[in-house]
Amino acid sequence: MLAIIGGSGFARFPELEILHRQVVRTPFGEPSGPLTFGRLYGQPVVFIARHGYGHSLAPHEINYRANLWALKQQNVRGIVAIGSVGGIRPDLPPGTVVVPHDLIDYTWGRKHTVFEGVDKPVVHVDFTCPYDPALRHHLLAAAASAGLPVVDKAVYACTQGPRLETAAEIRRLERDGADIVGMTGMPEAALARELQIPYVHLCLVVNWAAGKGESRCTVTLRQDELGQPIETMVALIRTLLTEPN
Repeated sequence: MLAIIGGSGFARFPELEILHRQVVRTPFGEPSGPLTFGRLYGQPVVFIARHGYGHSLAPHEINYRANLWALKQQNVRGIVAIGSVGGIRPDLPPGTVVVPHDLIDYTWGRKHTVFEGVDKPVVHVDFTCPYDPALRHHLLAAAASAGLPVVDKAVYACTQGPRLETAAEIRRLERDGADIVGMTGMPEAALARELQIPYVHLCLVVNWAAGKGESRCTVTLRQDELGQPIETMVALIRTLLTEPN
C-alpha cells in the first residue's frame, strides 16, 4: 500500500474511493488528522493531510513524528509527499511540477528524530541522498511513460515559516545552491529515513520566490493557472499506481 501525504492545495483526492478513516495514536502525540484508507485508480492507498483537513496547522506546528509513525504502523511500501513550493531557479516558473533530488534544511526547533529520550539509542542515519532512489526512479519513469512535463532534479530548501522569505533570504538560498523553497519537507524526509520508509517529494511550484520573476510573491497559483499542473500531478500518481514498477 502506497501512502500519500497531501500538502497545501492537496488536502484530498477527489478520485479517492474512501473505505474508512482511522484515528491513530502514537508515542509522539496526535497526527495531523485521521488516516484515510481507500482505493485510488483501483489500488489501495492511505492518505493523510499534512496541514489537517481544515488546513489549520502551520508548517512549524505539524507533528511530523506522529504523521510518519502513524504511516509506519500501516506497513506502507513508500510515501509520495506532495508539497507547494516557490521557484528560485529561472526555469522553474509557477505551474512547474518538480521531483527534487536533494535538500537543504533551514528549519529550527522542530522535533527532528524519533530516537529521542534516555531510553533511546543514538542513531545517525545516512542522509546523503534524502529521497529514496528507487521510488524516485519509479515516479520519474511514470512521468516519462505518460509523457508528463515533470522536471527531474532540484535542490529543495526547507525554511521555518509560516511567513514567506525576504528577497535577501532567497538570494542567500540561491547562493547555497537551492532551486525551490518550501516549509514542510523537513523533518519529514529525515523521519521517513529513520523509520525506513521509502520517501519521495513531488512539488508544485505555486509562486516565484521573493524577488524572483515578475509577479508579487503569493502562496497560491491563480485559479486559471491551477488546472494543468494539478492534472499533471494527478496523472502522475495514477500512472505510478497503475503501471508495473
